[in-house]
Amino acid sequence: MSKSLISARGLTKKYGDFVAVDGIDFEVAKGESFGLLGPNGAGKSTTMRIIAATSQRSGGTIKVLGRDPEEHGPQVRAHLGVVPQQDNLDSELTVAENLFVYGRYFGLSKKFVREKVNELLAFAQLEEKRDVKVDALSGGMKRRLTIARALISEPDILMLDEPTTGLDPQARHILWDRLFRLKEDGVTLIITTHFMDEAEQLCDRLVVMDKGKIMAEGSPAQLIKKYSTKEVLEVRFGSDKNREVAPILHKLCKKIEELPDRILMYVDDGEALLEKIAAKKLHPTTSLVRRSSLEDVFLRLTGRSLIE
Repeated sequence: MSKSLISARGLTKKYGDFVAVDGIDFEVAKGESFGLLGPNGAGKSTTMRIIAATSQRSGGTIKVLGRDPEEHGPQVRAHLGVVPQQDNLDSELTVAENLFVYGRYFGLSKKFVREKVNELLAFAQLEEKRDVKVDALSGGMKRRLTIARALISEPDILMLDEPTTGLDPQARHILWDRLFRLKEDGVTLIITTHFMDEAEQLCDRLVVMDKGKIMAEGSPAQLIKKYSTKEVLEVRFGSDKNREVAPILHKLCKKIEELPDRILMYVDDGEALLEKIAAKKLHPTTSLVRRSSLEDVFLRLTGRSLIE
């Protein structure tokens, strides 16, 4: 791994008796797209706030760009671009004005900011909206503008907290394309998400978090290979019958997860398993063979779904 921009050891955050982040270790390398994957309440956003020097840790150590964010908050924040979970754009200003004012807030020269605004409007595909008030933008456009604003100071690290929550599929894919371009340009990305497809698409490496702890770490492919199988067969026999047929299915497949509405069977050849089920005179109302995902990894690690 190349030189670490962020290094945490035993990082802990408590709110009274509640432990939000529970002694986690992780590193983020320069140019890497690093993900924090987990359900709401896993400790992802709290970890982001500690990195961004907006929340003090309760224990452990963390270095961001070689500095302790508690001791050197302003210096650390000057090198970070932060995209919060909720867009906090100035609705009274136009698209271009939002970028210009934010750039001047960082003390950048008018000449530099003007040039940067034009560059970022092109990046965010908002050139035709430059003089439009923010309130008139769609959710996807607002999200792209928030990301563009975070890039105005040319940060070393771009932090994105649940970047596509609330966006429709088309808007999500446009945003993913913009983030891919940043990856290609060597920008270091830190992304929190509870969307497993997003993590698979965007992250070179990630940690799976639950209840403040890191459950697993690796690339999406490594995690799927280690904790799941090549394919997953999903079968439904009806809510009442699922439990009845489960013992028979266990004899056909070693790895099974029983969910309220369906049964997941982890195998390398889903179609072959489906034929074995049919040979037992069992006929599911629906069946689906798909490749394993990070959702399956999380389910295997915690016994519950990412989105419940």
